[in-house]
Amino acid sequence: MKRLLTLLLATSSLALAQTPAPKTTAPAPAPVPGFTLAPPPPTYAPMKMGKLTVDVQEKMRYEIRDNNFDFNSAVNSPQDAAWLLQRFRLGLGYDLNPWLKLYVQGQDVREIGGSRARQIGVNGAEGDDVFDVLKAYIQIGNLKKGFSSVLGRQFLSYGDQRLLGPLEWANQARTFDAFKFRYTASKWSLDLFTASPVNFANNKWNKSDLLDQADHRNAFMSGIYLSTLFVPFNTTTDFYVFHNRDDGTANFGAPTGSTSFVTLGTLWKGDPKKLNGFDYDTEMDFQTGKVGGRSLTAYAGHWGAGYNWLKHAWKPRFGLQYNYASGDGDPNDGKIGTFQNLYPTNHLFYGYMDTTAWMNVHNPQVNFSFMPTPKMKVMLDYHLYWNANNADAWYRANGATKVRPLSTAANNASSFRGQEFDITMSYKLNPHVAFLTGYSYFIAGDYLKQTGAASNAQFGYVQVQIDF
Repeated sequence: MKRLLTLLLATSSLALAQTPAPKTTAPAPAPVPGFTLAPPPPTYAPMKMGKLTVDVQEKMRYEIRDNNFDFNSAVNSPQDAAWLLQRFRLGLGYDLNPWLKLYVQGQDVREIGGSRARQIGVNGAEGDDVFDVLKAYIQIGNLKKGFSSVLGRQFLSYGDQRLLGPLEWANQARTFDAFKFRYTASKWSLDLFTASPVNFANNKWNKSDLLDQADHRNAFMSGIYLSTLFVPFNTTTDFYVFHNRDDGTANFGAPTGSTSFVTLGTLWKGDPKKLNGFDYDTEMDFQTGKVGGRSLTAYAGHWGAGYNWLKHAWKPRFGLQYNYASGDGDPNDGKIGTFQNLYPTNHLFYGYMDTTAWMNVHNPQVNFSFMPTPKMKVMLDYHLYWNANNADAWYRANGATKVRPLSTAANNASSFRGQEFDITMSYKLNPHVAFLTGYSYFIAGDYLKQTGAASNAQFGYVQVQIDF
């Protein structure tokens, strides 16, 4: 069956990213379910030559980090350094006819400077991956109306990306070999998909678990996602079921069997234009099944509310939110209570220093943003962090790396991890050029002080992205 799927995928793995419509003075179309929360379409128009489209991206980000990983100023680790991340993409699309589109996109990523290994994921490195295939799929039908499908290598993004997103902050991003089918009506859309994550490796063709016959993880994610406009004061009201399976990993101890569990969830987002400037959003999830042969019961939730000064020229917004994800109470009882964060874009939510996943955490926040000019946005965020359960680990944003190992000291320590301040500024020079800069400062809490080194940490960056 695996080779049959491989053959089917190979024969259909070219596709077209939707070509954004040219600017027009006509009224904006009504919102389409399933698109209200997807990443916004590019503000630029790819170069079009008849039925052929060409898009190019160059992104560079200079980062400097201090104590982000070990919270120990006495040790100069490979992560305590500065480096330049460079990413180049080239995409080619072809419209065979109005209902059949092909697209392929290559990507080259490099990490320049610093002292980390050039291997993606080693010592937190984003590493090198010489020109490789990022996307290659065929799109059948109109994604915004009726039946459609996207077959091949592609990004997957659902809801706010708390569980499934392309992780565009990472230099290499995240992509899947997937089969996705959609039906879009006037008030709702329904997606069904099955996908296998692509593993990035330099000097080799990147393969997913589906295509890699030598892979022994065999990770797959399938889902049903219903996005609706039925609640009149919401921008979207979503319900979903995700299923994850693999042959068992060592993320939660030596596996005693395979992994197979479901995530049941819902996402609601209020529209400030219909709520007199107020907004709210909530996402709640429950998980049950097996992880590495161990019984899983876990849950997580996000609750937020804010106020938008819609008539003010600077469009300020003030918000409060709280994020919770369950942790495990006993690593030796053959059960797992740790919420599984799946394939998220965590950089967007729990602090830009990326110390935190939606796993074993209490995270209240204060958020404030404003736009001093139509091209510039400034965001100020304040985070507090606690372990949900000290018998479980503190997981970094990748959902696998642990900030502190499990130990008697950790089990008996305070659960307060610390606090983080973030300031972020974006500037859109024109439809093709955008700048992003930010600074984060983490103040170590009692949990760090009672389990080892507890130095404060800093993170700064400057980024430019050019798209055509």
